[in-house]
Amino acid sequence: QVQLVESGGGLVQAGGSLRLSCAASGTIFSINTMGWYRQAPGKQRELVADIRSVGTTKYADSVKGRFTISRNNARNTMYLQMNSLKPEDTAVYYCAAEIRTDWLTTYSEYWGQGTQVTVSS
Repeated sequence: QVQLVESGGGLVQAGGSLRLSCAASGTIFSINTMGWYRQAPGKQRELVADIRSVGTTKYADSVKGRFTISRNNARNTMYLQMNSLKPEDTAVYYCAAEIRTDWLTTYSEYWGQGTQVTVSS
């Protein structure tokens, strides 16, 4: 059984910073791509950023230059450093990961339960 546990969400004023963490635990053989998604009220879910096991990254245009994604492969943990936050960043942020539970299986997608980030003006 695999679990993704998120932490670091909360309430912050515009211009402030937050650091989100996502820790994968359970029966894990390997993790490929990990990513952060968000969904604001009344809007579609969107990709914020993702990072491959080798460290290459991708960002949504709306967060480039402000957010930084990283991971610690030894600890099966991913981070999202969010700086210069804006009210439009307010959303539920979800952690996702492609994980194999043993060497005989292909990768499957797992999701965290979501963390609320609220940016006030």
